[in-house]
Amino acid sequence: MRQVALIASSALWAHGHSDGHPLRPERLRRTVDLMTETGLLSRSNVTVVPPRLATDQELALFHTPEYIEAVRRLSAGSREVEGRRFNFGPGDNPVFSGMFESEAAKAGGALLGAERLASGQSDVAFNLGGGLHHAWRDHASGFCVFNDAAIAIQWLVNLRWRVAYIDVDVHHGDGVQWGFYDSDRVLTVSLHQDGRTLFPGTGGVEEVGRGAGQGYAVNVPLPRHTDDDAYLWAFDQIVPRVVQRFDPDIVVTQLGVDTHVRDPLAELALTTHGQAAIVERLARLSSRWLALGGGGYDLDVVPRAWTLALAVMAEADPPLELPARYRSTHGGRWLHDGELPAPDPGLRAQAWETVQRVVAGVRQLHGLE
Repeated sequence: MRQVALIASSALWAHGHSDGHPLRPERLRRTVDLMTETGLLSRSNVTVVPPRLATDQELALFHTPEYIEAVRRLSAGSREVEGRRFNFGPGDNPVFSGMFESEAAKAGGALLGAERLASGQSDVAFNLGGGLHHAWRDHASGFCVFNDAAIAIQWLVNLRWRVAYIDVDVHHGDGVQWGFYDSDRVLTVSLHQDGRTLFPGTGGVEEVGRGAGQGYAVNVPLPRHTDDDAYLWAFDQIVPRVVQRFDPDIVVTQLGVDTHVRDPLAELALTTHGQAAIVERLARLSSRWLALGGGGYDLDVVPRAWTLALAVMAEADPPLELPARYRSTHGGRWLHDGELPAPDPGLRAQAWETVQRVVAGVRQLHGLE
């Protein structure tokens, strides 16, 4: 069986955004609770590894020294740093106490996972608190302070490894794409809700890379109301082919679950059944797999979706029902989604038609015909 490292500890939710922010720490705490109650963390092939803080030198694999120092000083309450200059302030990216330590732990978790994969200690590493794919080299963006994905990818590239990055968050993986837009050592693939209808407004099919990176950025912008069947069809038409052609040494994935039909911040229509099927497909792409968390803002959905993802990684059969202790605290009954409202047939048909057009354009642009 695959040897799986779950990179997680209470350090990931000791500090964080307030309960009124979508990326509140409760998402991670509740997820680890459910993983524990289902018995996944007691399996012989699953090891729980606490994250470590990334050093300044490691953070500088992607971020500018000036930005790293600004995050440290803002985190400590300094009034001498103008937060707006680095895109901090009310709204998406508020400053919070302990921010530097919390976000450096998420970056350190990705590096720790990469180290375990490089050394052969693990076949899969899941950095639960990571997937902060919107952060840029010199500023925060979209709830993301340090881009753990880009930091870990650069560390792997420094080993002279070829890295395929696959992002299934509902939002375009812009920070990672632009960070490696000129590189032929990193393939970035992002399936996301069309940027014309959702933050960050990028990720069109025409964004394909630049210079040496020409052709190494692949974007699949999906229409609102895309469901399990349409999403999985699009994935199968593009992802295995481009990854096989690139022939990576490792696959890095961002496993945002805000594609769910009940997510409050987006408008795709996946269920936990479809999300688990995506993870099953990702598991077949490489013998080395660094998985990162990401978005997902419905507190009932996120723990179930990521517990199902860990079950796929560990080649385990999860229980059908939620464990009694978890259920008594948080409600619900089933690990997978139960009955959900039936999609509007007209919207579903319209989405399918658009998905087919998008996929045809991507396949033509990237020579997959």
